[in-house]
Amino acid sequence: MNGFKEVSLQHIPAIAAQLFELAHQKKIWAFYGDLGAGKTTLIKAICEACGVTTEVSSPTFSLVNQYQTKLGNPVFHFDFYRIKNLEEAYDIGYEEYFDSGNLCLIEWPEKIEPLLAKEDVLYISLTKTNESTRDIEVW
Repeated sequence: MNGFKEVSLQHIPAIAAQLFELAHQKKIWAFYGDLGAGKTTLIKAICEACGVTTEVSSPTFSLVNQYQTKLGNPVFHFDFYRIKNLEEAYDIGYEEYFDSGNLCLIEWPEKIEPLLAKEDVLYISLTKTNESTRDIEVW
C-alpha cells in the first residue's frame, strides 16, 4: 500500500501523474471516499495527465462518460453513486468497458464490488483531512 498524507489540492496534478506509475498497467481504477472527498477532482487531474482534451465531469446521471485523449484513446469515467442494484451496471454493459483495455475510472465502486476482478484494479481511497488537504491511500 502506498499513500500520500495531507496532500494540498494544488498538488493533486502531481499525484495524478504518480498514480500511473503505481498502477503497473492496471486499467481499472476504483476511487473510494465520502461525498466531497475529491474523487472527481482527482479524476479530472488524471484525465488531464493522460491527455484528455474535453471537459471532464462526473457522470452522476448517465453512469458513464467517455473522453478522448489527444491520441484518440478513450477513457471511461463511471459514477455508480445512484445505482440501486448490480443489474443497472449490467444494463450499461460494464463488461465491454472493463474488458476494453482502456482506462476505466470508477467513482463509488463499493456499489459494484462483486463485478471487480480484485487483481486487475488499482484502489484509491481519499479522505478529507481539512478543506484544502486530503489523505490518499493506494493499493
